[in-house]
Amino acid sequence: MSALDQVTVSGTARLGKRTKDLTKRLSPGDIAVIDHEDIDRVAAEALVERRPAAVLNAAESTSGRYPNAGPRILVDAGIALVDGLGQAVFEQLHEGQELTLRGSIVLVGDRVIAQGIAQDQATVTAAQEAAREGLSEQLEMFAQNTMEYMLREKDLLLDGIGAPEVRTKLAGRPVLIVVRGYHYKEDLVTLRPFLRESRPVIIGVDGGADAVLDAGFRPDMIIGDMDSVSDRALSSGAELVVHAYRDGRAPGMARLEELGVDQDAVVFPASGTSEDIAMLLADEKGAAVIVAVGTHGTLEEFLDKGRAGMSSTFLTRLRIGSKLVDAKGVSRLYRQRISNFQLALLAVAGLLALTVAMWATPGGQALLQILGARLDGMLSWFTTLFAPRLPGG
Repeated sequence: MSALDQVTVSGTARLGKRTKDLTKRLSPGDIAVIDHEDIDRVAAEALVERRPAAVLNAAESTSGRYPNAGPRILVDAGIALVDGLGQAVFEQLHEGQELTLRGSIVLVGDRVIAQGIAQDQATVTAAQEAAREGLSEQLEMFAQNTMEYMLREKDLLLDGIGAPEVRTKLAGRPVLIVVRGYHYKEDLVTLRPFLRESRPVIIGVDGGADAVLDAGFRPDMIIGDMDSVSDRALSSGAELVVHAYRDGRAPGMARLEELGVDQDAVVFPASGTSEDIAMLLADEKGAAVIVAVGTHGTLEEFLDKGRAGMSSTFLTRLRIGSKLVDAKGVSRLYRQRISNFQLALLAVAGLLALTVAMWATPGGQALLQILGARLDGMLSWFTTLFAPRLPGG
């Protein structure tokens, strides 16, 4: 039996060239058709969460630029991954079509639509090993981009010039900045005591605002280009700060106008990423401490983001210095290691030890006898309520 005769996966096609937008429409068992070179960890985890039957990638899931973690996450989750299908796959397929994936071949009915490269543990491992050889070139590019950003944004980095006026009061208050990034859900759960006790100003960076709402809190401010945040979040009453290009153009403002929430929106023209300007704005407005959730801080995360502007994050972290507390991995550091059964057993052991200690003293014995008598009286009274009554009684 040939590969063409062996049905591997069937499902409904869901097409989207922006993976983060497509995941909102995916249902379990669908086949995701994406155009995502170097699938990053965050995108892969978002796909796995939606449980598609397969992921078909028009681009290379690993281009060799760096050893990205996304393909490994998808394969480990048991999701069929085929890449290198080419841009024509978006012309051949339509939203909602029923697809069949046989090995690396994509069919609609009996018609072959495209053929790519099926990925498995072996191919993903080989691609990652080959990609590690390109890291030195990426480091050189990162250093070059860092110098360019430093020269272009020196006023903002050094003096805060360009930061807009906002109505949300940040001076002297703790600020929580939430980005939909690595381990953001787990860290938000772990930070619940901090949120309840310190009541920080909560800033959601684009889709991070939805993460805040999903966690049961409300963002005070939303910063970003407004392309990946939901209408629900934009209408939540948070102050809106639109990340604009350096020349002042703010494409995200058009969406706010459509929703009718643009009246008090503020424009922040700056290069770099939205999470960077959120940190710089909080620092410039006098935040006492800045707690970051889901932000990018390692070389792998910078390269995962796939932007030359990610070098700005490196400089931004230098700018705000000791004021920044990175919550990344807090959930793993403070993960609960004691089960509920062990806690119950510990409580029973404590009560038993207390009872033995009280029985060892005359006063304790008298107290236990009184408690025993009271308990016996209550049991007798309760029993009489259900005792049968004699006729005429």
